[in-house]
Amino acid sequence: MSTPKFITFEGIDGSGKSTQSRMFAEFARNQGRDVILTREPGGSPGAEEIRQLVLTGDPDRWSAETEILLFTAARRDHLEKTIEPALREGKTVICDRFADSTRVYQGATRGDLRAMVDSLHSLMISREPDLTFIIDMDPAVALERGLARNSGEDRFEDFGLGFQETLRHGFLALAHDHPERCVLIDGNRTADQIASEIAAHL
Repeated sequence: MSTPKFITFEGIDGSGKSTQSRMFAEFARNQGRDVILTREPGGSPGAEEIRQLVLTGDPDRWSAETEILLFTAARRDHLEKTIEPALREGKTVICDRFADSTRVYQGATRGDLRAMVDSLHSLMISREPDLTFIIDMDPAVALERGLARNSGEDRFEDFGLGFQETLRHGFLALAHDHPERCVLIDGNRTADQIASEIAAHL
């Protein structure tokens, strides 16, 4: 693989991917890279507004189809305003979630709408990461951790343990289907142990 410029972190809620993306960005900067750390949903002013719509409120606030459209709209704005300009400038973009989350959260768990997710992605996004780290861990532990944050953005945690277990299987299937860019990381360890393994891939 050529030097990856667009690197994403994926995993179930509470898996530690946000922590690892921050640690990896710091490591990459220390290696002399010009790094942009961003997130989804969000990462641009318009996308951050959509983030509040999809991550807060009642779990049944939106249908799966509406969620897909909202996430795609946020991602398109993020791509236009943040990701593509940074890549054109030669920067390394590290993103906490990207299209794989929509493939798993809405495409695989909210009504088997994967074909719709893939179609919208092809039409509106048409970009994949160079490298994706999928943090895998016990859904029960991850859910407890996610709820303990009490961030106010816990709409998906509120779907419960069964939903998180389904998500985990979705991410494992994704790693199996895309070995050319996905690296599965055992998240049932300390943050420093996980970060050391991830850093070895840079």
